[in-house]
Amino acid sequence: MPTADRETVTGLPPAIADAREELTPMLSQYADLCAAHEDALVLFQVGDFYEAFCEAAEAVARVCEVTLTERSDSTGDYPMAGVPIDNAAPYLESLLDAGYRVALGDQVEDAEQASGLVDRAVTEVITPGTVVEDELLEAGTTNYVAAVAADGDLAGSDGDSDGSDGDSAPATAGLAAVDVSTGECLVTSGDRDAVTEELDRIAPAELIAGPDAPDVEPSDAERGWTTHAYDPGVFERRAAVDRLEPYLPAPDRRFDGDAELRAAGAVLAYAEYTQGDDGPLSYVTRVRRYDPRDRLRLDAAAQRSLELFENRGIGASDTLFDALDETSCALGRRCLERWLRRPLVDADAIRSRHDAVGELADRTLVREGLDDALGAAYDLERLVGRISRGRADARDLRSLHATLAVVPELKATLAGAGDGTRESEADDAALPRTDHLRDLRDRLDELTDVRELIDGAIAANPPPEITDGGVICGGFDDDLDDLRATEREGREWVADLEASERERTGIDSLSVGHNQVHGYYIEVTDANLDRVPDDYRRRQTLKNSERYYTPELKEREEEIVGAAERADALEYELFVDVRERVASETERIQGLAEAVAELDALRSLATVAVEGDYVRPEIVDDASAPDAGIEIEGGRHPVVERAEESFVPNDADLPRGSIAVITGPNMSGKSTYMRSVALAVVLAQTGSFVPAQAASLPVFDRLFTRVGASDDIAGGQSTFMREMSELTEILHDAGPDSLVLLDEVGRGTATTDGRAIARAAAEFIHDELGATALFATHYHDLTDLAEERERAFNLHFTATRGDGDVTFLHRVVPGASSSSYGVEVAELAGVPPAVVDRSRDLVAAETGGETGTGTGSAAAGDSESEEGASDGDSDDDADASLREFLAEETEGEADGEDVASDRDSSPDATATDGDPQTGSASGPASDLAAALRDLDLARMTPIEALNALHDLQSRVDDDG
Repeated sequence: MPTADRETVTGLPPAIADAREELTPMLSQYADLCAAHEDALVLFQVGDFYEAFCEAAEAVARVCEVTLTERSDSTGDYPMAGVPIDNAAPYLESLLDAGYRVALGDQVEDAEQASGLVDRAVTEVITPGTVVEDELLEAGTTNYVAAVAADGDLAGSDGDSDGSDGDSAPATAGLAAVDVSTGECLVTSGDRDAVTEELDRIAPAELIAGPDAPDVEPSDAERGWTTHAYDPGVFERRAAVDRLEPYLPAPDRRFDGDAELRAAGAVLAYAEYTQGDDGPLSYVTRVRRYDPRDRLRLDAAAQRSLELFENRGIGASDTLFDALDETSCALGRRCLERWLRRPLVDADAIRSRHDAVGELADRTLVREGLDDALGAAYDLERLVGRISRGRADARDLRSLHATLAVVPELKATLAGAGDGTRESEADDAALPRTDHLRDLRDRLDELTDVRELIDGAIAANPPPEITDGGVICGGFDDDLDDLRATEREGREWVADLEASERERTGIDSLSVGHNQVHGYYIEVTDANLDRVPDDYRRRQTLKNSERYYTPELKEREEEIVGAAERADALEYELFVDVRERVASETERIQGLAEAVAELDALRSLATVAVEGDYVRPEIVDDASAPDAGIEIEGGRHPVVERAEESFVPNDADLPRGSIAVITGPNMSGKSTYMRSVALAVVLAQTGSFVPAQAASLPVFDRLFTRVGASDDIAGGQSTFMREMSELTEILHDAGPDSLVLLDEVGRGTATTDGRAIARAAAEFIHDELGATALFATHYHDLTDLAEERERAFNLHFTATRGDGDVTFLHRVVPGASSSSYGVEVAELAGVPPAVVDRSRDLVAAETGGETGTGTGSAAAGDSESEEGASDGDSDDDADASLREFLAEETEGEADGEDVASDRDSSPDATATDGDPQTGSASGPASDLAAALRDLDLARMTPIEALNALHDLQSRVDDDG
């Protein structure tokens, strides 16, 4: 919607503003709320509906697909549209998705007790980043609203804190984010790029920017946050200090600079505003400052290309988080997501998590017992948020009780109760075995006092409304018990009245009833009116009967109604008191929630490790082995292997600071291999085991990727520009402790330019940055780096060709590939035969007619010579020499000629290494030829066949 249209939808409608002095009281009240919330669409409670008027009504009708009606008064006719309060959630979600903030104008006064117009007030402003209703939030997720402020005091500064001209970005920006549904609050700072990276990492739904804040845009315009301005006054330093004091002592000494202080104050001010401006949010007890360098830094490009949380493939949905998520409750799911977004960089902390995962993986019964118990746990963080805000009902308190009830079971399960691992109670001290799980067990506060309070006060199955009675247990309050006894006794007396009056009057058809208008009555048909006693007083005349009451019935009615009303009112007071007493334990409940969340996340990782056959990685830190690199045996991709019937594992041996140039055919698995190495690092530093037979890994501080083709048309970037932007980030920020993945750098431009950029980037990473890198490319002449640079080496993926078909073995081996099989891949993809045939002709023309080797299928314009494509360690070259050797041996057997003389006369005699110089039909070469003929390749897997051929090649080399 254009900005001008949106402005007429939010704030005071122009038509109502023009007639404001003559409006009816209700519309005047609506106008007041609109004027006080100019940035929101006001939904105004009228009976059982939320109504909007004028342009706002038209927007509600259009977005929510409800009927547009009209309300008339003396000042005119106003469009009106509404949504039912009892089912407002889906309509609110639609309005949020359409980009609106919604202010709920609720009745804050009992309509039956109001004299005149019922008072209304905005009780909540619902925005994308401050939603707290469960119906609008996905279970087990975080939902942040963030604020960004520049360095320096807004009240006494022009905002140009770096001393440069006013158009420059400030040197430092503060970032604060709060999840209003759980009370978590995070604060950090950095330059504009660092703050943008952190915003991409925490993925807020909404951002408010200070007037002097740097311009920070999401890396993905379609899926990023929405940004809007807010009251500049909340960003002032003094206002921020005042705002923060209820949350933490001496706030001006708790942050690293004014930018952090002002961002934290502003985001909490905005959170309070959206929750009704009722003062500090008492459940926000965890205002935590952090340094991004204390975690493995994964920018948006890395998260996207590694598909940590989102898979954008057509029809695809699996992500790394999906592969790891075996959590049993929302708390654990949210914790696991936080861990994956911010993996550890402290080796001891990583090992501690691995210890806990390993113990849970070993103790099957404990793991299963925890799963059962945690499955009954509700979302404590969101529950305590509602309790602290005074919005929890009786069912919320019973949900809290149900969760607290599983804590003793969790502690007993960790201690080995029932799993056969202990022989006596004395063994409790030995279980759990790891310090990490022992600490978690100690942090599982049973909150017995809170659990007993709820159990004694709140009915086991309370009604949904806390004002309707039936919420408080009998025996909890003597006064309430007396009122209920009076009500109960009165109702029993009324129930017996009908029988006693029939006997007294002799009227068999007499009945006693009750309705909300007239209360209790005695009904007598017209045929028996002559038998009505003198003490009956007429209450109501019906068509065929009369209704009466007696003085005693009236007295009993007053006792019953009075007792019921007083009981309901007292119940509400008692409930609110219980809720406040529970809210006073917010910090303890949040501490328990953190422990439960971590336990569930660890159990999930252990379950994945067992079911996925993951192995504990050895973490090698700089202190013990500063030059240690990546060593993975039989590594697998944790997501791809779940989707495929079979997966070919591969080894990775990457010394620290080395660069592996990876070549090979399209579709052979280069990108999957690189991602599997990177994901092993992410998993290990998250605390997870890794999909491999064995792994030894260093601790990296940053992980960069330039993998896959994508553009950002909305942001004005082509695919190649996006690629160069991501490459720029890497070349500026990577260092010796970084892991870099580069896939097909330079392919989006002319071949000469692309090859030059790719080589220069690889050399810069090797020479200047010293980062550990995997560099996949179809520019085969980049394999020369292995000869020119000390820490560069070649890897390639193997493939076989037979009868014009190409089989990809998905196996990585040392050396450089001699082909990319581009034309063959095009044929496999279903490109029309005419195009494939013409492509082969063009390749043959460019490569001198050599179409059978596939060398012409490399990157466009990359004409490979034998010298440029070969490598001393290349298995393709080795396979070629083996084929030539065996062909000559077979020819020698058939013709009785000397093999050596044939080879000496061959023009290709010097083109291969390791060929025998002599041989005969009865010598070693003949034995090798016979061994090859005996191979039953049809019954072998591709890997077995390849290994057998490699063994024969070794024999050729040895016999040479």
